[in-house]
Amino acid sequence: MSDHGTAPKADTAALKRRLGRIGVWLGTALSTTTAADNRRAAAEVERLGYGSLWTGGDAAGGKEAFTQAALLLSATDRITVATGIASIWSRDGIAATAGADGLNDASAGRFLLGLGVSHSPLVAARGQTYAKPYSAMRDYLATMDSVAYPAPLDEPAPVVLAALRHRMLELARDRTSGAHPYFTPAEHTAKARGILGPGPLLAPEVAVVLDSDPDRARHAARGYMAVYLALPNYTNNLRDLGWTDADFADGGSDALVDALIPWGDPDTIAAGVRAHHDAGADHVCVQPIAPTLDDQLSALTALAPVLLH
Repeated sequence: MSDHGTAPKADTAALKRRLGRIGVWLGTALSTTTAADNRRAAAEVERLGYGSLWTGGDAAGGKEAFTQAALLLSATDRITVATGIASIWSRDGIAATAGADGLNDASAGRFLLGLGVSHSPLVAARGQTYAKPYSAMRDYLATMDSVAYPAPLDEPAPVVLAALRHRMLELARDRTSGAHPYFTPAEHTAKARGILGPGPLLAPEVAVVLDSDPDRARHAARGYMAVYLALPNYTNNLRDLGWTDADFADGGSDALVDALIPWGDPDTIAAGVRAHHDAGADHVCVQPIAPTLDDQLSALTALAPVLLH
């Protein structure tokens, strides 16, 4: 098989319509709460009117991504459930194709597979070697293209890549339905759209803090940001955008916090989300930063009137 693959892509225009403009990212909270709490949260996200629910997975000590997606699909009737992300180091491409198409088949087209190369320390925790991530993803997609789901499908499960930098965004453009960047400011969304072009899905994650007190809001944001500022994939991407080591020090400069994490009242947060739409995002996956899953659901309830209308 050629490097470009031959498997058909999902209908990206139809995918954009199904997702709508706003979804929800609840990976960490869903990974640390019970299945019953996960079902309850998924049903509430759907009831509020959000178009998607993105769940993390595959981190050491976390839940397995495909199992988690199946649980959330079983608790909902309308919304798309997406992995944000399933790691290519957790299963081979043949298993990923079978799992993704199986979930899509069982849910009447409501599953979206977000794939990523993860991060060196997380891969090392599995006893594996993180090397040549771009080539690894390219070859993984070729393996996925080489197999087909055994039952007839209207179309394969859509796939997007957790793409940050130029080459991975190009791969997302050429070989998948689009990109799901994480931990990125609106200026990255504009850059990504320029690389992807108008057709592919661009669905960035945007973490938010529903708190108008600057000290409290930035403190909460820095607590969330700490793990990501320790991962070179994210800091190297931010360096490409002009941010420096001084911005990464001490939990992140105020300017970096404010660029990455919209905070304030609902209208202010809606403006921060709208900045990503204005920069070219088709679908923004909002992740409230809050102490508990219930607190996150409360924030989503407060934000729904301004984000969804």
